[in-house]
Amino acid sequence: MHSPIPFSKGVLEASIAENKASLKRTHPEVWSDSPNPYDRKRQDNCPVGLKNVGNTCWFSAVIQSLFNLLEFRRLVLNFNPPANAQDLPRNQKEHRNLPFMRELRYLFALLVGSKRKYVDPSRAVEILKDAFKSNDSQQQDVSEFTHKLLDWLEDAFQIKAEEERDGEKPKNPMVELFYGRFLAVGVLEGKKFENTEMFGQYPLQVNGFKDLHECLEAAMIEGEIESLHSENSAKSGQEHWFTELPPVLTFELSRFEFNQALGRPEKIHNKLEFPPILYLDRYMHKNREITRIKRDEIKRLKEYLTVLQQRLERYLSYGSGPKRFPLVDVLQYALEFASSKPVCTSPVDDLGASAPASSTLPQQTSLWETGKQQGPSSSDVPSTSPVQRSVIHKPFTQSRIPPDLPMHPAPRHITEEELSVLEGCLHRWRTEVENDTRDLQESISRIHRTIELMYSDKTMVQVPYRLHAVLVHEGQANAGHYWAYIYDHHQNRWMKYNDISVTKSTWEELERDSFGGYRNASAYCLMYINDKEQYLIQEEFNKETGQILVGMDTLPSDLRDYVKEDNKRFEKELEEWDAELAQKAQQEKLLSQIPRAPAPSPVMLTPNMQGIIMAIGKARNVYDRCGPEAGFFKAIKLEYTRLLKLAQEDPPPECDYRLRHAIVYFIQNQAPKKIIERTLLEQFGDHNLSFDERCRNIMKVAQAKLEMIKPDEVNMEEYEEHNSCLKAGGTWILHLTLLFLLLSYMEALLYLIYAYQNNKELLSKGPYRGHDEELISHYRRECLLKLNEHAAALFESGDDQEVNNGLIIMNELIVPCLPLLLVDEMEEKDIVAVEDMRNRWCSYLGQEMEPNLQEKLTDFLPKLLDCSTEIKGFNDPPKLPSYSTHELCERYARIMLSLSRTPADGR
Repeated sequence: MHSPIPFSKGVLEASIAENKASLKRTHPEVWSDSPNPYDRKRQDNCPVGLKNVGNTCWFSAVIQSLFNLLEFRRLVLNFNPPANAQDLPRNQKEHRNLPFMRELRYLFALLVGSKRKYVDPSRAVEILKDAFKSNDSQQQDVSEFTHKLLDWLEDAFQIKAEEERDGEKPKNPMVELFYGRFLAVGVLEGKKFENTEMFGQYPLQVNGFKDLHECLEAAMIEGEIESLHSENSAKSGQEHWFTELPPVLTFELSRFEFNQALGRPEKIHNKLEFPPILYLDRYMHKNREITRIKRDEIKRLKEYLTVLQQRLERYLSYGSGPKRFPLVDVLQYALEFASSKPVCTSPVDDLGASAPASSTLPQQTSLWETGKQQGPSSSDVPSTSPVQRSVIHKPFTQSRIPPDLPMHPAPRHITEEELSVLEGCLHRWRTEVENDTRDLQESISRIHRTIELMYSDKTMVQVPYRLHAVLVHEGQANAGHYWAYIYDHHQNRWMKYNDISVTKSTWEELERDSFGGYRNASAYCLMYINDKEQYLIQEEFNKETGQILVGMDTLPSDLRDYVKEDNKRFEKELEEWDAELAQKAQQEKLLSQIPRAPAPSPVMLTPNMQGIIMAIGKARNVYDRCGPEAGFFKAIKLEYTRLLKLAQEDPPPECDYRLRHAIVYFIQNQAPKKIIERTLLEQFGDHNLSFDERCRNIMKVAQAKLEMIKPDEVNMEEYEEHNSCLKAGGTWILHLTLLFLLLSYMEALLYLIYAYQNNKELLSKGPYRGHDEELISHYRRECLLKLNEHAAALFESGDDQEVNNGLIIMNELIVPCLPLLLVDEMEEKDIVAVEDMRNRWCSYLGQEMEPNLQEKLTDFLPKLLDCSTEIKGFNDPPKLPSYSTHELCERYARIMLSLSRTPADGR
């Protein structure tokens, strides 16, 4: 859900009340499916994603986390509605919960056995959304959703449990799986109390803490702890001790604070670390005595640590003024000063000393004199005797540094005895300070290590909980995107579930996105599972054969039939798509067989034709002496030699020989020799070479040679592939450059997108197949940034029509392009550009604006902040104008020449 991150119900209600008039929701747009069903086909046994059916990434993140708990999955899949409630629900709970359980079972079954890459959760989502809205303006946050989901599941299983109980108190599997108990022990106004309370999701504050244990320590202790152990105290305080931990322990991380001045919640982006294995022994009631001792010891160590750090700071930041320095450096500087020898010299002497040995006298004195006036040379002025130095009475020399000042700071008067004593003291003091600093640092490190290992003894690592899922939010407090990292316990790897995209991940990526402090992404919910309860993640076995059940075999018969029916529908889609493609191919084949009258075209001396005419001219002597065939062989050899030389050159972009000569392109890409020979023969056999008798005769020889080539001698498919590569490589790049410079950014963007993709495919087949990838990437990026600025300016205008136009640009052009920039994480400039575009729109969140603008911004931002790298479908490639190869080359040369004069920033 692109909605507020978890915060308290009171804050939520206050926010709703204040913004009720301005936050009426319109139906959000939904990403459409690719028309090609093969794009939506599940690959091997890759986990199935969930389609975002309109700001429902919150649903996907929570449901996928629960689905991948195998015990929870089994409970849902094997749930049978109570027999007495199947026909007519008795109350509102049954009327709501049982249909939801039915849809959740269907959804889980599809996640198990679907042949689709992702499935549609609309039916389950609609039931939830109806219950979530108490009026048109209110929508719950993810934390509220998780609470409500577990409540519904608890109610549904409770109905079933009550029906099946046999005189005993019914056990609810949802309660046993997700709920624990803690003992609250405390003092209130001098009176002691003890209360046992049940909990589900355990809330933790984030602000002011660096890791999960610090958050837990703060949550388990409230008020003055000392008052708990004193008989007579009016102070209040309490401790929480877990008496029973649930198998699945969920922590809510409260990453918000309510800004009273602005009247809205703000997200906390502080970094908060959490471990993959969390030991909870220190929070258990059975360990309370040893934990209290350790807490007291840690408190004492931290107090001592503070004293040591203050002492160390005095050594590292020494001084009483605003600028402070490490004391060891101060002593070193004093030692260096005391050891310096005074050297007095004049500025002229400085120049003379620094000049090369070969410098002449006039060169030195000319720096201090003007016109024809000359002063005494440095050799005439003794540097050690200021009294004998001649004074040059000129305005500049009158402002010179007094000649008796030392060249470097140094003591004026110090005896050898004084220097010896001072050096001895400074050396000794510096050594003492270094030793004291090192001792303090080592003591601080030891205390840190002692605190870290305080709970590492064997008795305090008996309750391990393993991190199962991390639910992440990116964005601000009132808009953003959700996804989940879920641990695959059988493959021992992390997976990233981002709506329809399910990809392999790493702990490093999880840290970057979940700890916080990096961009606007951070964890808001952590799901840990008891590492000793293997049944939570254990796969199901066949009781008879003992084999592991996988896929469809894990489903009850009714759900197996349901999934099979859906898979049949999808297979039918694939078959219809194949049939449609086959029909189109047949139609194109029939059209290609219809004879067409050749259109007359003017003779144009292309670069190829010019080269051939020159080669024929150079072969004139051989032609005259030995006849047309010898002349043909001489000319074709000359032309091939010329093109081979061009292929070995490294010309500037405006003279790209690959676009001017197909054979240069073939040579650079190591095309088969027979293809190059055939292409040369086609060029020499061109009908446009009928300029004179010699050209016509050579043309006829070439045509005769062409007719002698048998179809099986040259792989025509490979030949066509090389030609199509050349055409794609040239035409797209030429047009994208022309259009980017000559047309509007909106018109140019699609050309840039398709050119980049086509060029990337070409380069994957060889480094000389395509064009400079950085060039296209740069202008694609620049085009998007310009369009983003233009759309933002339209939005800022406030005019309804212009605001709508700006959002159309963003929704139809920019947002679909963002995955293209994010798919390659190595391209840092593209990632920075995406962040710049997002930050521009996120900056509006803190600004006052009209309610209608606030509504449109709130609906639009989730799409912009969607981190999915799933490539969305674009319209068909734009039609290219019809140009001859020669004209394209000329236009390309002019454009590239203009670019070379004004280099692109960032290339």
